[in-house]
Amino acid sequence: MAVNLATIESVTKVYGTRALLDAVSLGVSEGDRIGVVGRNGDGKTTLIRMLAKLEEPDGGRITHSGGLQMAVLTQHDSLDPEATIRHEVIAGRADHEWLGDARIRDIIEGLFGGLDLPGFADGLDTVIGPLSGGERRRIALAKLLLGSPDLVVLDEPTNHLDVEGINWLADHLRKRRSALVCVTHDRWFLDQVCTRMWDVQNGEVHEYEGGYSDYVFARAERSRIEAVEEQKRQNMARKELAWLRRGAPARTSKPRYRIEAANALIADVPEPRDKSELMKFANARLGRTVFDLEGVTVKAGPKLLLDNLTWQLGPGERIGLLGVNGAGKTSLLRALRDAYASEGDVQPASGVIKVGKTVRLAYLSQEVVELDPAIRVLQAVEQVRSRVDLGKGREMSAGQLCEQFGFGKDKQWTPVGDLSGGERRRLQLLRLLMDEPNVLFLDEPTNDLDIETLNQLEDLLDGWPGSMIVISHDRFFIERTTDTVHALLGDRKMRMLPNGVDEYLERRARMAAAAASAASAASAASASSTAAGASDAGGAAPALSGGDLRAAKKEMQKLERQIAKLDEKESKLHAQLAEHAADFSKVAELDGQLRAVRDEKEELEMSWLELAEQV
Repeated sequence: MAVNLATIESVTKVYGTRALLDAVSLGVSEGDRIGVVGRNGDGKTTLIRMLAKLEEPDGGRITHSGGLQMAVLTQHDSLDPEATIRHEVIAGRADHEWLGDARIRDIIEGLFGGLDLPGFADGLDTVIGPLSGGERRRIALAKLLLGSPDLVVLDEPTNHLDVEGINWLADHLRKRRSALVCVTHDRWFLDQVCTRMWDVQNGEVHEYEGGYSDYVFARAERSRIEAVEEQKRQNMARKELAWLRRGAPARTSKPRYRIEAANALIADVPEPRDKSELMKFANARLGRTVFDLEGVTVKAGPKLLLDNLTWQLGPGERIGLLGVNGAGKTSLLRALRDAYASEGDVQPASGVIKVGKTVRLAYLSQEVVELDPAIRVLQAVEQVRSRVDLGKGREMSAGQLCEQFGFGKDKQWTPVGDLSGGERRRLQLLRLLMDEPNVLFLDEPTNDLDIETLNQLEDLLDGWPGSMIVISHDRFFIERTTDTVHALLGDRKMRMLPNGVDEYLERRARMAAAAASAASAASAASASSTAAGASDAGGAAPALSGGDLRAAKKEMQKLERQIAKLDEKESKLHAQLAEHAADFSKVAELDGQLRAVRDEKEELEMSWLELAEQV
């Protein structure tokens, strides 16, 4: 019998006049892997903070078993800003000690992409203070996973991780013996890791067996039986249930306890999207040409990201765009946006981008657009348009669309300045859709959105007729809203992947294995060459002539000076980001400068490495 680790007994938590949690009783036992879901503001984070005894309940009690060792990842880390990554993560272990531990190597490679921590200026000796929030969060997660707690509590662990990082983390957590309680909006991650679900809503916590797919089945059945007045929520659950059963049958992890009931529930539910109907409508709105690229080169500063790209975005196409960080996903969307905004006058470094005459583009970037904090939510939407045509005879008022995006009648009169980050993100997306675009570029649209809002957004996009490119690390959202997946694998080319995200991960794994094999071979060849030189001094000719060797060394010194200047510039930008953290427009400007500096530094470092190999 599994040992009980932590118990929540009749816990109540009140904020103002609202009971966030009302007489909630729950338990966590050995081997449990629990996912916590619910709308933003319903109390998910408060629940796990009380479970970890980081926050006191107003009523009831929390008990832990004797000697319980717990590790908690919160939204805000407690890392020492003066310390280095080595000090916080490696914690005094000698290099030979941690390098010889396969578990430590796996965690560092999985979260940072390599033992040398690519992307951090000084590797393990990088000082934590100037780092971004996402970088600090990865460090805090690595520090937590290197321990051996009985219970791991994670609040949004997939934030700031790419598709590969999320895939690695899911695999790692499945193999751990520790019990797990995890708050996340990543539905694929929940399905892969969790065996139980806690659904926090209206002051109560409902428990479900199984992962996210099981939870959707049970929630839909519960709505059908118990809640006629929850018709809107039921319809949403039924539609997502239809997607889970028909669109991705391999997603579920074990035999269903109510397969017959689930199939009966969706018997009259149509496919999530009528692709042929939407394609006809998109052709009527867009014509034959949307974006045509011929021999296009995309750069970020001096760094070449895409070379000689010939590609076409057609009417009605829904494309998910994956790629390693820095491969050029966002830069490609910006190049397309600039060509559209300038009506073809602004073109990339080389090649031509043709834009259809009927294109109406809406671009959701990763930066949150600033609005007058004094205006109300409904006013911010009506500034764009009072009514919107969603196609196929569907029309909505600004107020109706606000409600669909989680802004109820009371919330519609909230000043924009009082909204949370997730709510501002929702409002930004809502304003874009109100402008009736026929082409959508969505760059990380799921950031800060809860699962219910994601469901509503997916439902809205199901009937939206137009062309769409989505960049996201949310695997579920990519699979749910797009029809094809393209990838930038860091080799300056774009590829269409028939098998989607799975094929992307397989290709990346093969590339990593090939790189490791090549590095091993190079190391062996270098050792062999050194040994041969020792036994036959002077017998081998240098790879470069004397003049070429001097020139190469001189160029390397020049590159080292340039890289040092960029390191200094990067540190100053980090300091400015910390100084202006509350000024969103300034943060967006500084973030753009920081990305350009990092791209330029990476290009110089590659040049230095090439010269070093020759020398």
